[in-house]
Amino acid sequence: MSTPSATPPNLILCRGWLDTGKHVWSPFVIKLEARLRFAGVAYKTEVGSTRSSPKGKIPYVECRGVRPSDNGQPEFLADSTLIIKQLVEWGVLEDINAKVEPSVRAVDLGLRAMLEDRLYFYHTWERWIMNYYEMRDHILSALPFPMRFLVGNLIYRNTTKTLHGQGTGRYSADEIGAFRLEIWEGVNDLLRAAKKASSDTSKPLWVLGSDGPTEADASLFGFIVSVLVCTACPESQKVVKSCPLVLEYASRIHDSYFPDYQKWTQS
Repeated sequence: MSTPSATPPNLILCRGWLDTGKHVWSPFVIKLEARLRFAGVAYKTEVGSTRSSPKGKIPYVECRGVRPSDNGQPEFLADSTLIIKQLVEWGVLEDINAKVEPSVRAVDLGLRAMLEDRLYFYHTWERWIMNYYEMRDHILSALPFPMRFLVGNLIYRNTTKTLHGQGTGRYSADEIGAFRLEIWEGVNDLLRAAKKASSDTSKPLWVLGSDGPTEADASLFGFIVSVLVCTACPESQKVVKSCPLVLEYASRIHDSYFPDYQKWTQS
């Protein structure tokens, strides 16, 4: 288990921020980096821009000489799940879920859906609604203040509309907090069961108790670390830091696969 190999990178991962040697605030960027590092695939990081992304969002990757019968022209892929699927089809990444039983794959899919299609919106609400200025000034730090003010207001209005339509915006703060706590406590329970089945504390702990990572591990690691490094989600940080197995899980993966990255503070 190590950082990506030293061979020249054929993949350029656009993360939205440069922040060399640091985890960024996006759970989907961290998820994709983890997935590449689980496989030992070399990559280079750049800032990128939503305007350059095929789907208008971060992360996305630029691939050169990666696809079979590649003609040397760069190819751009977007959306962390779709990027992973395409890299698996091209043989760049192994299909790690093929190794586990169908019932485990179903649980893996359910866990990813809970994180990416439910918890994500609770986090978005906390960051963009409850801690707007902290989030705006980080996300839009490259913009001068007048532009940051205008773009920030636009993002706020769009986010409010999206959350209302999706449903999260219709709940009270207490209700969202209860939903969020239920998810993290459930994750902690899963990790407790996985730890009972594993006796080797020198290696990473995998959430479904398998011998190696599944796709859910990349997603879960991304969401945990995103909370721990983000300063615009204080309530989520309190919850995550109150779950000792969640912290241990993230620490063991970080220490094994991201030794070159700055680690979050535990306190």
